[in-house]
Amino acid sequence: MTGPAKAQALWITAAGHAALREAVLPPLPPGWVRVRAVTSGISRGTESLVFRGGVPVSERSRMRAPFQDGMFDYPVKYGYAMVGEIIAGPDDRVGETVFCLHPHQDLFDVPADAALTLPAGVSPARAALAPQIETALNASWDAAIGIGDTIAVVGAGVIGCLVGYLCAKLPGGEVILIDHNAGRAAIATRLGCRFQQPGAPPSEECDVVFHASSSGAGLDHALAWAGFEARIIELSWYGDRSVTIGLGAGFHSRRLAIIASQVGHIAPSHRARWTHERRLRLALALCADPVLDVLVADATPFADSAAHYGAILSDPATLCHRFLYRGD
Repeated sequence: MTGPAKAQALWITAAGHAALREAVLPPLPPGWVRVRAVTSGISRGTESLVFRGGVPVSERSRMRAPFQDGMFDYPVKYGYAMVGEIIAGPDDRVGETVFCLHPHQDLFDVPADAALTLPAGVSPARAALAPQIETALNASWDAAIGIGDTIAVVGAGVIGCLVGYLCAKLPGGEVILIDHNAGRAAIATRLGCRFQQPGAPPSEECDVVFHASSSGAGLDHALAWAGFEARIIELSWYGDRSVTIGLGAGFHSRRLAIIASQVGHIAPSHRARWTHERRLRLALALCADPVLDVLVADATPFADSAAHYGAILSDPATLCHRFLYRGD
């Protein structure tokens, strides 16, 4: 039997404050694995809301992460993009590099079936994108995108970039990635998208528009890009913030539809056949493309995580910033 062990975990101790805290792992139960962390990805949008105390009371149960400790009114240990190596458990799994929906922590125990083996060709760094790819994949299902569609994506954070990347795989269409940050232009090109800043008028009447900027202004811009009877897929989660959007002008006469897409539920079009595990395994397989390295280039040693966490979350240029626990 594998005995107890000590670990370090990143906790949000109060709004705007983080600290590393020691945890003591009990002896490893049968059917569980002990995982030594390699890298974990920061989901800037959701983790920013948790960090500032922006999770509404009504959503605290629904928004719990699988291995979250604590509550959203603090302290809370939060995160869900962990990659590590199994160091104890069933003999045939020791040494595997795995993905887990676990918070930022250097050593942890999970049920063996919660540790998914990385597919061949998937680096630990890219595997940290799996939850965001799940979100983008689910949104593409909600949108019912098709061959030849003209698609706009407003907001080129990680989610917007990944939506654009997946949509660009469809033949015969065009994907326009829209963001204030001109530095996203090179990334858009790498991902197979055309880039445009929001100051210019819409150049297309799109079949589908995805909104991922987490701002009312961005959603208004998404409406402007939508063609007649187009679908606008809302990926932003505003937490406890209210937003104002313009539903006057042509919104009514153009018969536009705003559809909320949230990763917690499989899109209705796939719900009868797809489980969360099947979707996550597909997301991990999609991490094999080296072009996605452009989204995971920035990293901070986990030992410095508490000191830098707030700055990472508040930087609008942040993509999928990672914590490094050992060389990956």
